[in-house]
Amino acid sequence: MSVAEVVPGGVRDVLLLCDHAVNSVPVDIALGIDPALLDLHIALDIGAASVTRSLAARLDAPAILATVSRLVIDLHRETDHPGLIPVTSDGHRIPGNEAVDRAERIARFHAPYHRLLRSQVRQQRPGLILSIHSFTPCLEQSGTPRPWEVGILYNRDARAAAPAMAWLRAQGIVTGDNEPYSGRLLNATLNRHAEAQGIPSIAVEIRNDLIRDTAGIALWAERLHALTLFLRNTLARKGVLAT
Repeated sequence: MSVAEVVPGGVRDVLLLCDHAVNSVPVDIALGIDPALLDLHIALDIGAASVTRSLAARLDAPAILATVSRLVIDLHRETDHPGLIPVTSDGHRIPGNEAVDRAERIARFHAPYHRLLRSQVRQQRPGLILSIHSFTPCLEQSGTPRPWEVGILYNRDARAAAPAMAWLRAQGIVTGDNEPYSGRLLNATLNRHAEAQGIPSIAVEIRNDLIRDTAGIALWAERLHALTLFLRNTLARKGVLAT
Protein backbone atom coordinates (compact mmCIF):
# COMPACT_ATOMS: atom_id res chain seq x y z
CA MET A 1 0.00 0.00 0.00
CA SER A 2 1.06 3.58 -0.62
CA VAL A 3 2.07 5.44 2.54
CA ALA A 4 0.16 8.58 1.56
CA GLU A 5 -2.49 10.10 -0.64
CA VAL A 6 -1.16 13.12 -2.52
CA VAL A 7 -3.74 15.70 -3.56
CA PRO A 8 -2.37 17.96 -6.31
CA GLY A 9 -2.88 21.70 -6.29
CA GLY A 10 -2.04 24.70 -8.40
CA VAL A 11 -1.11 27.00 -5.51
CA ARG A 12 2.52 26.60 -4.49
CA ASP A 13 2.85 28.77 -1.39
CA VAL A 14 0.72 26.58 0.92
CA LEU A 15 1.07 22.87 1.76
CA LEU A 16 -1.45 20.89 3.83
CA LEU A 17 -0.59 17.76 5.82
CA CYS A 18 -2.76 15.21 7.63
CA ASP A 19 -0.72 12.62 9.56
CA HIS A 20 -3.70 10.81 11.12
CA ALA A 21 -6.11 10.77 8.19
CA VAL A 22 -7.28 7.13 8.22
CA ASN A 23 -7.89 4.05 10.36
CA SER A 24 -6.55 1.63 7.72
CA VAL A 25 -4.58 -1.43 8.85
CA PRO A 26 -2.75 -3.53 6.23
CA VAL A 27 -4.20 -7.03 5.85
CA ASP A 28 -0.93 -8.67 6.92
CA ILE A 29 -0.82 -6.79 10.25
CA ALA A 30 -2.90 -8.18 13.14
CA LEU A 31 -3.32 -5.68 15.96
CA GLY A 32 -5.37 -8.12 18.05
CA ILE A 33 -8.02 -5.56 18.95
CA ASP A 34 -11.80 -5.31 18.77
CA PRO A 35 -12.48 -3.90 15.27
CA ALA A 36 -14.82 -1.36 16.87
CA LEU A 37 -11.75 0.43 18.27
CA LEU A 38 -10.81 1.41 14.73
CA ASP A 39 -13.75 3.81 14.71
CA LEU A 40 -12.40 5.68 17.75
CA HIS A 41 -9.98 8.57 17.97
CA ILE A 42 -7.17 6.22 18.96
CA ALA A 43 -7.10 4.96 15.37
CA LEU A 44 -7.45 8.23 13.45
CA ASP A 45 -8.15 11.94 13.78
CA ILE A 46 -11.90 11.89 13.16
CA GLY A 47 -12.94 14.46 10.55
CA ALA A 48 -9.41 15.71 9.86
CA ALA A 49 -9.06 14.10 6.43
CA SER A 50 -12.36 15.53 5.19
CA VAL A 51 -11.45 19.00 6.42
CA THR A 52 -8.02 18.72 4.78
CA ARG A 53 -9.45 17.68 1.40
CA SER A 54 -12.11 20.38 1.51
CA LEU A 55 -9.59 23.03 2.46
CA ALA A 56 -7.21 21.85 -0.27
CA ALA A 57 -10.01 22.22 -2.83
CA ARG A 58 -10.88 25.74 -1.63
CA LEU A 59 -7.25 26.85 -1.76
CA ASP A 60 -6.27 24.75 -4.80
CA ALA A 61 -3.32 23.73 -2.62
CA PRO A 62 -1.41 20.43 -2.50
CA ALA A 63 -2.16 18.11 0.42
CA ILE A 64 -0.55 14.93 1.72
CA LEU A 65 -2.68 12.56 3.79
CA ALA A 66 -1.31 9.46 5.49
CA THR A 67 -2.89 6.12 4.54
CA VAL A 68 -2.12 4.02 7.61
CA SER A 69 -3.65 4.12 11.09
CA ARG A 70 -1.63 5.51 13.96
CA LEU A 71 -2.33 2.21 15.73
CA VAL A 72 0.04 0.62 13.19
CA ILE A 73 2.62 3.38 13.51
CA ASP A 74 2.25 7.01 14.51
CA LEU A 75 3.76 9.04 11.71
CA HIS A 76 3.60 12.14 13.91
CA ARG A 77 6.26 10.79 16.28
CA GLU A 78 10.01 10.63 16.16
CA THR A 79 11.38 7.13 15.55
CA ASP A 80 12.70 6.89 19.13
CA HIS A 81 9.41 8.00 20.71
CA PRO A 82 7.93 5.33 23.04
CA GLY A 83 4.48 5.85 21.50
CA LEU A 84 5.64 5.39 17.91
CA ILE A 85 4.12 1.88 17.78
CA PRO A 86 1.59 1.94 20.62
CA VAL A 87 1.11 -1.07 22.87
CA THR A 88 -1.68 0.81 24.68
CA SER A 89 -3.76 3.80 23.60
CA ASP A 90 -6.09 5.69 25.94
CA GLY A 91 -6.31 2.60 28.13
CA HIS A 92 -6.83 0.10 25.29
CA ARG A 93 -4.22 -2.65 24.91
CA ILE A 94 -2.83 -3.26 21.40
CA PRO A 95 -1.43 -6.80 21.79
CA GLY A 96 -0.32 -7.13 18.17
CA ASN A 97 2.25 -4.38 18.72
CA GLU A 98 3.89 -5.89 21.78
CA ALA A 99 6.48 -7.99 19.92
CA VAL A 100 6.61 -6.06 16.66
CA ASP A 101 9.73 -5.66 14.54
CA ARG A 102 10.15 -1.93 15.14
CA ALA A 103 12.79 -1.41 12.45
CA GLU A 104 10.68 -3.18 9.82
CA ARG A 105 7.61 -1.09 10.53
CA ILE A 106 9.64 2.13 10.46
CA ALA A 107 11.19 1.14 7.14
CA ARG A 108 7.81 0.16 5.68
CA PHE A 109 5.74 3.17 6.72
CA HIS A 110 7.47 5.94 8.66
CA ALA A 111 10.60 6.41 6.56
CA PRO A 112 8.86 6.54 3.15
CA TYR A 113 6.15 8.86 4.48
CA HIS A 114 8.69 11.38 5.69
CA ARG A 115 10.78 10.98 2.53
CA LEU A 116 7.65 11.90 0.57
CA LEU A 117 7.04 14.97 2.74
CA ARG A 118 10.68 16.03 2.42
CA SER A 119 10.53 15.64 -1.36
CA GLN A 120 7.28 17.63 -1.59
CA VAL A 121 8.69 20.47 0.50
CA ARG A 122 11.89 20.60 -1.55
CA GLN A 123 10.04 20.61 -4.87
CA GLN A 124 7.18 22.91 -3.88
CA ARG A 125 9.07 25.27 -1.56
CA PRO A 126 5.91 26.37 0.29
CA GLY A 127 5.90 29.52 2.37
CA LEU A 128 3.36 28.15 4.84
CA ILE A 129 2.56 24.61 6.04
CA LEU A 130 -0.63 23.67 7.88
CA SER A 131 -0.99 20.29 9.57
CA ILE A 132 -4.62 19.32 10.25
CA HIS A 133 -5.57 17.21 13.29
CA SER A 134 -8.53 16.66 15.59
CA PHE A 135 -8.91 15.94 19.30
CA THR A 136 -11.54 14.44 21.56
CA PRO A 137 -13.92 16.58 23.67
CA CYS A 138 -12.63 14.74 26.75
CA LEU A 139 -10.06 12.10 27.60
CA GLU A 140 -11.63 8.64 27.63
CA GLN A 141 -9.91 7.42 30.79
CA SER A 142 -10.13 10.51 32.99
CA GLY A 143 -13.17 12.19 31.51
CA THR A 144 -11.33 15.52 31.74
CA PRO A 145 -13.17 18.00 29.48
CA ARG A 146 -11.37 19.93 26.75
CA PRO A 147 -13.25 23.19 26.26
CA TRP A 148 -11.37 24.55 23.24
CA GLU A 149 -13.02 24.47 19.83
CA VAL A 150 -9.63 24.54 18.17
CA GLY A 151 -6.04 24.56 19.30
CA ILE A 152 -3.03 26.04 17.53
CA LEU A 153 0.16 24.08 18.15
CA TYR A 154 3.69 25.25 17.48
CA ASN A 155 7.22 24.86 18.78
CA ARG A 156 9.71 27.75 18.72
CA ASP A 157 8.52 29.43 15.53
CA ALA A 158 5.35 31.43 16.30
CA ARG A 159 5.33 33.53 13.13
CA ALA A 160 2.14 31.85 11.91
CA ALA A 161 0.81 30.68 15.29
CA ALA A 162 0.51 34.08 16.98
CA PRO A 163 -1.54 35.76 14.22
CA ALA A 164 -3.59 32.58 13.72
CA MET A 165 -4.67 32.53 17.37
CA ALA A 166 -5.45 36.25 17.33
CA TRP A 167 -7.57 35.86 14.19
CA LEU A 168 -9.52 32.86 15.51
CA ARG A 169 -10.23 34.55 18.83
CA ALA A 170 -11.41 37.66 17.00
CA GLN A 171 -14.04 35.45 15.33
CA GLY A 172 -15.28 34.39 18.78
CA ILE A 173 -13.78 30.89 18.49
CA VAL A 174 -12.52 29.37 21.74
CA THR A 175 -8.87 28.82 20.82
CA GLY A 176 -6.16 27.00 22.74
CA ASP A 177 -2.54 28.15 22.76
CA ASN A 178 -0.61 24.88 22.49
CA GLU A 179 -3.71 23.03 23.69
CA PRO A 180 -4.92 20.30 24.15
CA TYR A 181 -1.20 19.44 24.23
CA SER A 182 1.94 21.41 23.61
CA GLY A 183 3.66 21.63 20.25
CA ARG A 184 6.85 22.21 22.20
CA LEU A 185 6.60 18.60 23.39
CA LEU A 186 5.00 16.94 20.36
CA ASN A 187 5.43 18.55 16.95
CA ALA A 188 7.46 15.94 15.11
CA THR A 189 6.25 16.41 11.53
CA LEU A 190 6.39 20.20 11.54
CA ASN A 191 9.66 20.28 13.46
CA ARG A 192 11.26 18.26 10.69
CA HIS A 193 9.59 19.57 7.54
CA ALA A 194 8.72 23.16 8.46
CA GLU A 195 10.63 24.65 11.38
CA ALA A 196 13.92 22.96 10.49
CA GLN A 197 13.54 24.34 6.97
CA GLY A 198 12.70 27.87 8.14
CA ILE A 199 9.07 27.59 6.93
CA PRO A 200 6.28 29.15 9.05
CA SER A 201 3.75 26.53 10.10
CA ILE A 202 0.96 25.61 12.50
CA ALA A 203 -0.72 22.42 13.58
CA VAL A 204 -4.49 22.99 13.70
CA GLU A 205 -6.30 20.78 16.23
CA ILE A 206 -10.10 20.86 15.82
CA ARG A 207 -12.36 19.30 18.48
CA ASN A 208 -13.72 16.27 16.70
CA ASP A 209 -17.37 16.61 17.76
CA LEU A 210 -17.41 19.77 15.61
CA ILE A 211 -16.35 17.96 12.41
CA ARG A 212 -18.28 14.71 12.53
CA ASP A 213 -20.85 15.68 9.89
CA THR A 214 -20.95 17.39 6.51
CA ALA A 215 -22.06 20.74 7.90
CA GLY A 216 -19.31 20.84 10.51
CA ILE A 217 -16.65 19.84 8.00
CA ALA A 218 -17.80 22.55 5.58
CA LEU A 219 -17.87 25.18 8.34
CA TRP A 220 -14.35 24.42 9.53
CA ALA A 221 -12.94 24.13 6.00
CA GLU A 222 -14.34 27.60 5.29
CA ARG A 223 -12.94 28.96 8.55
CA LEU A 224 -9.51 27.54 7.81
CA HIS A 225 -9.71 28.86 4.27
CA ALA A 226 -10.28 32.37 5.60
CA LEU A 227 -7.56 31.88 8.21
CA THR A 228 -5.07 30.71 5.59
CA LEU A 229 -5.76 33.71 3.38
CA PHE A 230 -5.25 35.95 6.40
CA LEU A 231 -1.95 34.24 7.27
CA ARG A 232 -0.70 34.52 3.70
CA ASN A 233 -1.35 38.26 3.71
CA THR A 234 0.11 38.72 7.19
CA LEU A 235 3.30 36.79 6.40
CA ALA A 236 3.65 38.57 3.05
CA ARG A 237 3.45 41.99 4.76
CA LYS A 238 6.23 40.88 7.08
CA GLY A 239 8.33 39.78 4.13
CA VAL A 240 8.15 36.12 5.13
CA LEU A 241 5.90 34.89 2.32
CA ALA A 242 6.05 36.01 -1.29
CA THR A 243 2.70 36.76 -2.92
